[in-house]
Amino acid sequence: MSGFVEKPEPAQVPGLVHLHTGKVRDLYQNGSGDLVMVASDRISAYDWVLPTEIPDKGRVLTQLSLWWFDRISDLIPHHVLSTDLPEGAPADWAGRTLVCKSLSMVPVECVARGYLTGSGLAEYEESRTVCGLALPEGLADGSELPAPIFTPATKAAVGDHDENVSYEEVARQLGADTAAQLRQATLALYSRARDLARDRGIILADTKFEFGFDGETLVVADEVLTPDSSRFWPADAWEPGHPQPSFDKQYVRDWLTSPASGWDRRSEQPPPALPAEIVERTSAKYVEAYERLTGTPWS
Repeated sequence: MSGFVEKPEPAQVPGLVHLHTGKVRDLYQNGSGDLVMVASDRISAYDWVLPTEIPDKGRVLTQLSLWWFDRISDLIPHHVLSTDLPEGAPADWAGRTLVCKSLSMVPVECVARGYLTGSGLAEYEESRTVCGLALPEGLADGSELPAPIFTPATKAAVGDHDENVSYEEVARQLGADTAAQLRQATLALYSRARDLARDRGIILADTKFEFGFDGETLVVADEVLTPDSSRFWPADAWEPGHPQPSFDKQYVRDWLTSPASGWDRRSEQPPPALPAEIVERTSAKYVEAYERLTGTPWS
């Protein structure tokens, strides 16, 4: 059992039709057929959307995505049409709302990995592969890979795990041309972002993108290169051989699995509310990622 501990009721806005409530984002459609994407302050861990929100998280994710979209738009078009607040929308939507082109979405999470960790590490330890790609001996948690790799995954519903799949499976499902486009775009975007982040003292260990088609044109969509979709590590603390400190929900995961939470993730009981200290430290990590990457103070 997993999913929402407390599923929120979507806001009712004149002229907008609510389409979907995700782990973080609420999706609407306006009268022109465009999508209106609103990033909430919800946070998820271990396949649960937690009952406690992280203040300003949705605004940080939205503003950081916009900053990245500006820096990758020469590589691939993005889906953002406007940041204007729809008429009648709640005031809290300011800074966290994107009006986006409606696309034919690709049903694959496009993941690029430059370092070994997470589910990739688990597979490597069993077979010396990640998504069927052979890797050399001697790698450890946090090791840099010889070159970035494309490791796609199937998209999962709220409460379910994404599942890694091979490139060949993506080609079988979507066709060889589309699979090749996805791989090329994913690795090009990762390489651009990795180099930019490195200049700011941050390692981009891995990241995932979502793509859709606008007619025949491949377009990058959703959020990009945020702490929710990427693993960012401080470069000055990088040391392969163990888990790395990161700019994401590390404090949340650590607290949930500690005796302090009193929660057993193997049980069917939902996780408890987060204490104020964990909320504050997590919020500060998201803001720090924004400030270090963009070079501008959060406001």
